[in-house]
This record gives sequence, C-alpha cells and structure tokens, in this order.
Amino acid sequence: MTSLRSLAQSLGLSITTVSRALDDYGDVAAETRRLVREAADAVGYRPNAAARRLRKGSSELVTLVLPTEPGQFNEPLYIEILAPMGQKLASAGYDLTLIAAAPGPEELKTYRRIVEGRRADGIFVVRTRRRDQRIDYLQKLGFPFVAMGRCENESEHAFVDGDGETAFADAVRRLVAMGHRRITHLAAPSAFTFAVMRVRGYARAMEEAGLEPQIIEHRAEESGGCGAALEALHGASRPTALICATDRMAFGALRAARQLGLEVPRDLSIVGHDNLVTTQFCDPPLTTMELPIAATGEKLAEMMLARLGGADPATLQEICEVNIIERESTAAPNA
Repeated sequence: MTSLRSLAQSLGLSITTVSRALDDYGDVAAETRRLVREAADAVGYRPNAAARRLRKGSSELVTLVLPTEPGQFNEPLYIEILAPMGQKLASAGYDLTLIAAAPGPEELKTYRRIVEGRRADGIFVVRTRRRDQRIDYLQKLGFPFVAMGRCENESEHAFVDGDGETAFADAVRRLVAMGHRRITHLAAPSAFTFAVMRVRGYARAMEEAGLEPQIIEHRAEESGGCGAALEALHGASRPTALICATDRMAFGALRAARQLGLEVPRDLSIVGHDNLVTTQFCDPPLTTMELPIAATGEKLAEMMLARLGGADPATLQEICEVNIIERESTAAPNA
C-alpha cells in the first residue's frame, strides 16, 4: 500500500506539501494540488481519515438532531429528507449523522455534547419552536447551523421554511369552493412555529369567507390526530372537513372517521400536510400539502456548506412555496 511518504518521494515534494495539497489548502499552488491528486488517484492512495480530520481541526461531520425519544426514529418527514441532504454534503466531503434526543433539557444537553466535544462541524435544527433555546445557544457560540423552520428569536439565522400560512389559507379556500362551511383545523402544539403559521393561514381564510374558525390543538402524530378528530366529530356541529397540521395527524383522523362509521370523503373531507410516501397508499389516498422533499434537502445542505464557509446567516433564508396535492380524501359535502 502506498504511503504518504512514498507518494511525496515519487513527486519530489515534501510530505507537508503533499499532505496540504490533498487537504486542498490554498497556500499550495493549484497546479501542484492537481498533480498531487492525480498521482494519488493513479496509485490508489487514500489519506487516513482520522489523521486528516486532526490536521484540519475538523470532524467533517454534520449532524441532524431529531427531537424524539432516543432510538425512536419515527419521524418519516425527516427520514425522507436525509437522502438528498446527505448526497449534497457528501459531494463536498462531509458525512451526515443523525442523533435522537428527547425534547427539553436532554435535547439541549445533546447539543452541548456535540458542540463542546467538537463532534460535528455544523448542526441542522428541525421542528423549530417560537422561542428556541437551541438556536439561542448556537448563535451565542457562533456555531454553524441551519434550521428547517423559522422562530421568533431576535437574532437572524439561516433557514429553509415552507409558506404554511399561505398553503393553509389556500386549502380552506378550496374546501369553501367545494361547498364546505364547517371546516375544523386539527392543529399541532402552538409552541412550534410551523403550527402557529398554519393556524394563522387557516383562521385568516375562514374569516375571509365569513366562517367561524374551529381549532383543536393536539400532538402532531397519529394518536393526537385521532383524539382531536374524535373531539371535533362529537361536537354539537359536526364538521364536514378537517384540515390537519400534519399527515400523521390526518392518518389519525382517518381512523377516527372509520371508528364513527363515517365514509371519507362522502361524509368527511380530510386534508394533511407533508406528502409523506404513505399518503398515496392509505384508504382513501390523502389530499395533502407538500414542501418538495428533495429540493428542500438540497437547499438545507447548500446553506450548511455556505455557513461552514463563513457566509452571513442573514443572507441564507428562504421561504418556499407549498403545493397542494389533490387526492381522493376531499370532495363536496354530502347534502
């Protein structure tokens, strides 16, 4: 196996020059870097990854901390987004890692271990909160991060977010145009920014239509959606349509409808958000809203690489259009 020393000797260069050329340092001439890389490829030389990271003072890792119980990787939206993120980062020499941490104090401890232990060069923050201690902590230290979502913290941060407010307003308008007048929103917990934006869009469109908003807040997963839907459907004025904050809540709402003997969409229209793969195969296939996964993952990775390169986070902010995907779970109300 070719060593760094023998590679340097074959090129008539010092070990330091060859090492820095392979690490792409700018103090080595571009032509020399090219020659060294070509020679290394020709003989199949691969630098020791651990030694390389030590020399550069970099872990060459970027981490996404998933706010859930450790080992419970049950958030399909974030799992789906890992592939495009990872591919983009890998093309720049970074590996993407995933860590689960229970929301709350334990989650912040996980952030501290990563940052203070130099276990990653950057962090993706997901499921942002209106007042987010994780973002405050990272900003205070100047540690590179990109958020999937906005928050109400005072300092600017890099983020990619969907225009949930507009999307939920449009979803209400579509249902109103079908003839629905009793439309209930099954909302995610209001501590999350995305939940507040979606409620805002729903309420605005309901008021525009002269309708009374009906909002039931619950956990943003299947059991929460089922519980919220049962509460709505047992009310004095049963809704003819439910707009759910997430697809997982919508799956719970579908179960609640079946429990009550209601047929979707004849008796009840249901709309979700996320366009998870399973929305195409549930019964009936779910009308939903989509922030395109592949494009979003690539954009998050591009912003992370820019942050690692020293870009100003205030210049790395994008609010993306959310598309409505029409399927069989919505129809005109059954007179």
